Amino acid sequence: MSAFNPAATAGDPAFEPEIDEQDGSQRASVGSLIRRRPAALVGACILIAIALTAILAPALAPYSIDDPSGAAYTPPSSAHWLGLSDQGFDVVSQLMWACRISLLVGFAAAAVSIVIGGTVGIISGYFGGRTDLILTLVTDYFIVIPALPLLIVVAAVWGPSLVHIIVILGLLLWTTPARIIRAQVKSLRERVYVRRARSLGAGHVHVIVRHIVPHVAPLLVANTILTVATAIFSETALAFLGLGDPTADSLGKLIENAYEHDAATVGAWWVLLPPGILVAILVLASTMVGLAVEDGLNPRSSHVIFAGGPLRRMRRRRERRPTQPR
Repeated sequence: MSAFNPAATAGDPAFEPEIDEQDGSQRASVGSLIRRRPAALVGACILIAIALTAILAPALAPYSIDDPSGAAYTPPSSAHWLGLSDQGFDVVSQLMWACRISLLVGFAAAAVSIVIGGTVGIISGYFGGRTDLILTLVTDYFIVIPALPLLIVVAAVWGPSLVHIIVILGLLLWTTPARIIRAQVKSLRERVYVRRARSLGAGHVHVIVRHIVPHVAPLLVANTILTVATAIFSETALAFLGLGDPTADSLGKLIENAYEHDAATVGAWWVLLPPGILVAILVLASTMVGLAVEDGLNPRSSHVIFAGGPLRRMRRRRERRPTQPR
């Protein structure tokens, strides 16, 4: 970390270029990572394809999910690629509509958790001191709360509702983003340009909005994607246990219906397996993208691939050092 030097000028080669390159690399980091990492690219393509299919379900679904299309447990055929459910509904159409609910819960719960976790992490890391201590203690208390049992209790007490599930998931999943953002902000607040902005009279809000948030935004994106995977899995587990919204046919609800109507007993694998496989694909794709982005943005990672990353800056500093005569 460079020492704060009020006399440093904009043309100082030891100061300005490093920050400029870092800023540019941070802004383009997420897109560059997805293009350069095969796992992230595959996961992003899968997520986009499933999301587009879910959004366009009213136009793409081959059959209505309100009117039966044939006899119960009709096996797959050319007319019904994945057969019919216990009530005679086309399974492909059900999956398209169920993805809308599961993705809605995942992204909405992730948005709630990131807003809370990002706010707590930024405030805790930037101000430090007693504020940091109090918010860290609150975060630790939320970490030890068992998520799934609490979700079961809340769903049983408040009633099965998508809004309740989204709110509770958001209130339980914010701790991990808060800890990661806090650690990053504690490092950012000691950077030269942040300390210079403070010395010039910039307020806390200006420093946070102008210098802190742009640098932690890529980490927020990575944690949002990871939280989507956790939220989808949690909602599926609740729906399978019968605590999901009975009016919303999510992927977990389809699995519950298949289990309750003995799809496995009668050998109707096409009703039971596709929703479970689709949940696994969604969770895996989200995890692939989220972990790749988070790993690429981790300043302690030894294989950061972006220009202006720690390894490149270390190499540039070594090149600046004068050669010592032997």
